[in-house]
Amino acid sequence: MKRFAFFLLVLSISNAKAADFRSVQENAAVLYDAPSRAATPLFVVQRNYPLEVIVSLDAWIKVRDAAGALTWIEKKALGDKRMLLVTAPLADVRARPEEVAPLVFSVAQNVVLEFVEPAPGGWLRVRYIDGTVGFVRSALVWGD
Repeated sequence: MKRFAFFLLVLSISNAKAADFRSVQENAAVLYDAPSRAATPLFVVQRNYPLEVIVSLDAWIKVRDAAGALTWIEKKALGDKRMLLVTAPLADVRARPEEVAPLVFSVAQNVVLEFVEPAPGGWLRVRYIDGTVGFVRSALVWGD
């Protein structure tokens, strides 16, 4: 019985799916309370705002935002570009994935950065809108 329980645990872990994040590709997009334009509009989000995909239907996607709110957005409004939202009051972006690395730039809360790739030790390689690249601590952003 213990082997069977262990097998089920391993199976459930191996079937666990990594979070799927997308960003708004239009200048602005409406988030609704149901998958229909006739539903109640709740928020408007701007280009590059990251959202976590929860459920995907034909023309609609149920998403979660950085605050944890669950809403619906039209599928055509989302792109595959991976963006991160700075959640800390200030996030330092470094030249290397180390606390002692030279500071490349700092960004304020609610600024978006493009996700480039994961880096070792809880760091993420990111790109600012002007093309500047560096490393930020994953604990300071949402969307990874």
